[in-house]
Amino acid sequence: MAHMKRARLAGIEVLAEFKMRLKFVDGEVYILDFKPLFDESPGLARLCDSKVFATATLIDGEGWTVEWPALDIQIGADTLWLDAQAQNAADENTRIFAQWRARYGLSLSQAAQALGMTSRTISAYGTGARPVPRYIALACKGWEVEHHRRVA
Repeated sequence: MAHMKRARLAGIEVLAEFKMRLKFVDGEVYILDFKPLFDESPGLARLCDSKVFATATLIDGEGWTVEWPALDIQIGADTLWLDAQAQNAADENTRIFAQWRARYGLSLSQAAQALGMTSRTISAYGTGARPVPRYIALACKGWEVEHHRRVA
C-alpha cells in the first residue's frame, strides 16, 4: 500500500480508557492510547476527564486535525500518526525511533539532518520499508541527551 505524503485522517472513534481509533485516508487504522501522551504533554491535562476526552471531533472533509473546540486543543494528524507508529511498532528499535520523532515533532528532513542521513532513509524507517537498526535507535537516544544538555 502506498504511504501518504502527509498524514490525514478519514475518521476517528473515541474508545474507552482514553483510547481513540484513528482511520487514515490511506486505509491504515490504529488504536492510540492517550494516557502516555498525557504524561508527556502537560498541555493535554485537561483531556484527562473521560467526558471531556469524548468530545473529540474531526472536521468533516478535512482530516488534518483532531480537536476539542471547547478547550481550544488541537492535535495534528501527523503528530497522531507518529504517536500511533510509536505505540504500535513491531520492535524496540522502531518504537524508539518513532517515539523520538513524535516527542520532538521532527519532520523527515529535520530527523535526517539530526542523524546525518537522507530523508529517503528516514522515510523508509518511518514507513517500515526498512528495519530500524540498533545504532539508529541509540543515535536517537544520544541526540536526545545532547538536545537536553543544550536546552538546560
